[in-house]
Amino acid sequence: MPAVPLPPSLFTLPAEVGDLMDHTPESAYAHLRDTRPSLFSSPPGDGAIDIMRWPMTEGQVLHRDEERVVLEDPVVLPDGRQERRLRVLAARPEPQVAVLPLLDGQVVLVNRFRHAARTWTWEILRGAGLVDVGDAQNAAGQLEDLLGTSASEVTGLGQVHPAPAILADTVMLYAARIDALGELGRGAKARRVRVVAFAEAEQMALSGQVTDAVTITSLFRARQAGLGEEGPIV
Repeated sequence: MPAVPLPPSLFTLPAEVGDLMDHTPESAYAHLRDTRPSLFSSPPGDGAIDIMRWPMTEGQVLHRDEERVVLEDPVVLPDGRQERRLRVLAARPEPQVAVLPLLDGQVVLVNRFRHAARTWTWEILRGAGLVDVGDAQNAAGQLEDLLGTSASEVTGLGQVHPAPAILADTVMLYAARIDALGELGRGAKARRVRVVAFAEAEQMALSGQVTDAVTITSLFRARQAGLGEEGPIV
């Protein structure tokens, strides 16, 4: 069967832009740079990769949908060479939240299919944050929406960059104690739920049964915060 060509990506801009700008990849990039400037800043000190600005050159939005934006940034390397590099970021400015559910001290994992890796993975809960809602509240909302349960206690575990070489995303990490499991929500996009001892979840990470970096980081930080029900594995 011959391959079916895909339609071209749509370079969409927020409605408030109106007729002030044409809808080209370059103008979409300029609008994103103006409305989310933190994505284009460089830290002080030597060795940072700087992003060039108009009128010297302009980047492009190569693709945009409801979840992701793919950018081509014009950059200047520390040695002065100029390149164009790809970057992927969330379409919404609110950070993602990931929640490590703890049921009687045990870890709740969901089994999800990840398209990019083309495999099923055991993970904790993760989803996009809502506008004007605090990160801890978003974490509690993930439990209600995806596991049909509520949190009796929510503990912050910091943040993580899952793949900083290509992803601009920051994920806020939380652990949440729950008293029961409800029905798996459709938004979880998972086929199974598994409840395992904290040490078993750590062993799954060590043996390669758990490969998701956000889940592994959350297990490590929860252990360091004293949230595991058993001593650390050796």
